[in-house]
Amino acid sequence: MSDDERMETGDFEGGDYEQDYLDPDTLNYENEDGAENEEDGMNAEVDENMIVESNAPQDGERQRTGKAAKPNEVRVTTPYMTKYERARVLGTRALQISMNAPVLVPVEGETDPLEIALKELAAKKIPLVIRRYLPDNSFEDWKVEELIIQE
Repeated sequence: MSDDERMETGDFEGGDYEQDYLDPDTLNYENEDGAENEEDGMNAEVDENMIVESNAPQDGERQRTGKAAKPNEVRVTTPYMTKYERARVLGTRALQISMNAPVLVPVEGETDPLEIALKELAAKKIPLVIRRYLPDNSFEDWKVEELIIQE
């Protein structure tokens, strides 16, 4: 059976259903609180103090106890940046650079935000703080410039 024989049946017209079209003018873009929806990736990563949360609980995970988290007095975690923290810091900084944030290292013709972020990380000029949560509901804040970066 060739393709031409199948085409003669005329059975390629589509289904017998009606599709409901959504009118963008009638859609409600506000959530229950009346606030406009924001992009999840933008505000979930960095807060107003430029803190990147390393292992914060996600929406579906078990929530921490009702007590407010407090910073540790003495640091107990390793001073080495993990590969996960590195990926998150580079992605966050590349996003900032792509949205016209000031670049903190000299750029010699580079236009890729990720390459510029890598250059800033190598120079330890990224203005972010990594927040590491601990099991006892405390956390540690590490500046990127304080962490030891392994290549």
